[in-house]
Amino acid sequence: MPERIALLGSTGSIGTQTLDIISGFPDNFKIEVLTGCNNINLLTEQAKKFLPHSVVISNKKHYKQLKENLSGTRVKVFAGDADIEQVVASSDADVVLAAIVGYSGLKPTVASIRAGKKIALANKETLVVAGEIISKLVKEFNTRIIPVDSEHSAIFQCLVGEEKTAIEKITLTASGGPFLRHSAKKLKEVKPMDALKHPNWNMGDKVTIDSASMMNKGLEVIEAKWLFDLSPDQIEVTIHPQSIIHSLVHFIDGSVKAQLGKPDMRLPILYALAYPRRLKSELPRLDLNDCSSFTFFKPDLKKFRNLSLAYFALRQGGNMPCILNAANEIAVDAFMKNRIGFMEIPDVVENTLENINYISAPEIESLELSDRNARVSANNYINKIQFKK
Repeated sequence: MPERIALLGSTGSIGTQTLDIISGFPDNFKIEVLTGCNNINLLTEQAKKFLPHSVVISNKKHYKQLKENLSGTRVKVFAGDADIEQVVASSDADVVLAAIVGYSGLKPTVASIRAGKKIALANKETLVVAGEIISKLVKEFNTRIIPVDSEHSAIFQCLVGEEKTAIEKITLTASGGPFLRHSAKKLKEVKPMDALKHPNWNMGDKVTIDSASMMNKGLEVIEAKWLFDLSPDQIEVTIHPQSIIHSLVHFIDGSVKAQLGKPDMRLPILYALAYPRRLKSELPRLDLNDCSSFTFFKPDLKKFRNLSLAYFALRQGGNMPCILNAANEIAVDAFMKNRIGFMEIPDVVENTLENINYISAPEIESLELSDRNARVSANNYINKIQFKK
């Protein structure tokens, strides 16, 4: 029997690449549920091709059109965030690939864990915002999370067969994004179209901007803490512009393991879906003879302050990572709309971290409040920046 997949965020970058993978393995995987937000044309096309049991559009204003588009098929159509949680949790899916970008991916993932589904996690914000809660739920409902992010997938693969006590530290690699060689002065002048030109990876707009500001790596540091039960001091970041070595694990005996591959998200997607098997694929192969050199160096935390802010939030714990994430989502949106400059993104995040009440042991409800308050605070600060201009 093929493994049944619920794909959350099927119209995004990870979602479309997941469907590309699944198309090549019809005997191994079957789409059970698809969810999207606004792109009803693509969601319609996907639903007609893969004929899932259910499709959910989170933006309810598109429900009628999507329903009409899929008339004549046996696909059931639902709408709204609550329906995403309910449909996915009650579905026959064996694996939920969580690829909704941002905070909105948290609740569907929680619902899926409570339903005992295996989670292939591409939504890093879930663990950033509620890592401690998610870790407890995974144990309580006897399921597991397989990471989809290339860096965390690399760490996961390096740890197969290893004991937890053997880990000394891990190193997450970062490409450095499109502004690696920019001076701080030049960074003040960059525009959204510049930030969206990632040199190695094909990702969605929000993740690409985060990569350019290094917030993406900061979020990955927080995610790694919960995925692998590590302390902040056991997680380091190095710049590796070639994006061939996806991450490394250092062991207490002095050994180091690394996972290598082409910068292609379809590789970790396939690994997560098929785990614990490896399936033979036609994906491009890495030829080391084509790699002229591997370089590594420390990130510049003065130019890319978001990374240090992420470490600060991780060490503070509680609701601080939630605040960090919310402020960053608002700041990135403002940058994309030319309301603030690129170098003002960390200003927004830092100001918000300083102005929202700290909660040491938040529940889901208090995280929701922290998220809302952080977004209001970040928007207010952005309005002040614009007023001064």
